Amino acid sequence: MGEFWESSFIDKQEMWGSKPVDSAISTSEFFKQHGAKNVLIPGFGYGRNAKIFLDSGMAVTGIEISQTAIDLASKHFGGNVKIHHGSVNLMPFDEERYDGIYCYALLHLLNQEERKKFIKDCYSQLKSNGYMVFISLSKGDLRFGEGKKIDDDTFETKHGINLFFYDSDSVKAEFEEYGLIEANEENEPSIQIDNKPPQKFWKIVCRK
Repeated sequence: MGEFWESSFIDKQEMWGSKPVDSAISTSEFFKQHGAKNVLIPGFGYGRNAKIFLDSGMAVTGIEISQTAIDLASKHFGGNVKIHHGSVNLMPFDEERYDGIYCYALLHLLNQEERKKFIKDCYSQLKSNGYMVFISLSKGDLRFGEGKKIDDDTFETKHGINLFFYDSDSVKAEFEEYGLIEANEENEPSIQIDNKPPQKFWKIVCRK
């Protein structure tokens, strides 16, 4: 997995542009309303979703598997953001407790055991009354069922990446014991652009 993302960032650099995704904007507002001061972003990439949290007055820490992505992020953030280099499978990287954790399009890249550990590790790093928000692929997405079936609701893409697709039952099964308070299917982006169909995600919100 690490080699795939490192080569992707070397080849395509800031491949998703500089604008934050819609869910990052709404989550930053949600965290701000609840007084969040510090936020952890696993799967930081080059930081396109981080600036909105910084602009809202929050301190941001990231976790990123690609050193190239971290180097790209440093051009934008300098020393204003701390980024741990490594896989989320190796969490925790620090002893900090966070008011908020925002994780976009990472969870569905992990297998069942990895997801279980990752969710537990994130919950462990939340402060009391803190919130964690996961954005992960839904079975309602157009890509569901494409490629080679690897496991239940898991398919291998043409690039050799395994994708797990959630439904309401699997959301409940994996998050219920970690303070699940809300789970909704959402389109990303929320408004269709250039006739390109949006991706369908679950937005999963937990409170400690």
